[in-house]
Amino acid sequence: MIEPQAGGTAPQSHPALVLATHGASARVRLDDGNEVQARAAGRRLQFVCGDRVLCVRDAAHAQWQLHTVLPRRTALHRANRRGRAELVAANLDLLVVVIAPLPAPDLFLADRYLAAAASAGIGALLLANKSDSPAGPEWQQGLASYARAGCAIASCSAHAGTGLAQLRERLRNATVMFVGQSGVGKSSLLRALVPDCEAPVGELMRDHSGRHTTSVARLHLLPEGGALIDAPGVRDFAPAPELLMDGSLGFPDVAVHAAHCRFADCRHWREPGCKVRAAVEEGALDARRFESFRRLQRLREQLLARTAP
Repeated sequence: MIEPQAGGTAPQSHPALVLATHGASARVRLDDGNEVQARAAGRRLQFVCGDRVLCVRDAAHAQWQLHTVLPRRTALHRANRRGRAELVAANLDLLVVVIAPLPAPDLFLADRYLAAAASAGIGALLLANKSDSPAGPEWQQGLASYARAGCAIASCSAHAGTGLAQLRERLRNATVMFVGQSGVGKSSLLRALVPDCEAPVGELMRDHSGRHTTSVARLHLLPEGGALIDAPGVRDFAPAPELLMDGSLGFPDVAVHAAHCRFADCRHWREPGCKVRAAVEEGALDARRFESFRRLQRLREQLLARTAP
């Protein structure tokens, strides 16, 4: 507990931005520009990168305490092993899903990130890195399917520097988070966008699976304004099931056709008059995207079953 200051006055609260978390403590940036380590004032206090918080200087113990998390504009969640929502980042304007020709892109993983962003009201960008690397027809077909689905797409190469000027302008004055598989070049992009950072850069392993170079999420201030959260590479991601949009699960291309189904609660499996399945058969809806939607449907049901009484 923080003791009152001399004269009985309450200690002053200092607004701050959470840069990184380490258990019950966080690295925060005070509004005066100083970075300090702050410890949670209570066990139930939950904070993540991007949170705006209030901190108090505890002079008696020569430390800072984080005692209030300010209301969030947006929040990105994932499902934990028990199927419950777990906070990942806060106050995001844009979720940047990074993919590359190597390692082989897991588009089903990208779909789940995009669905989570759409369901949370967060803008999303599919960023195709390593544009200077050779890519086969499947890569081009995958990007084309996202373009038809209405997803925002950008291409760049952190190594060659192409597309970075346009990317910087896209991220200007926004709070963004980079997510994706290990080895797609997120740390290389971070070093290109934030020259003063010391993010390690890894190499692809022999099986092209990628090597983890980021161990914890960290927020970096962008020179042009805004902030970038660099997240560790992943091999899997499950959106929080109870936070996904009803019906479309955050797939805008499915939602367009689902609006014309015969039944409002159509699950798009075997129901008569399903316009989503009809769109797949007619080629108006990408078959891989529809399969990804069905996989997420099944995953959501499995996760919800874990949380049932």
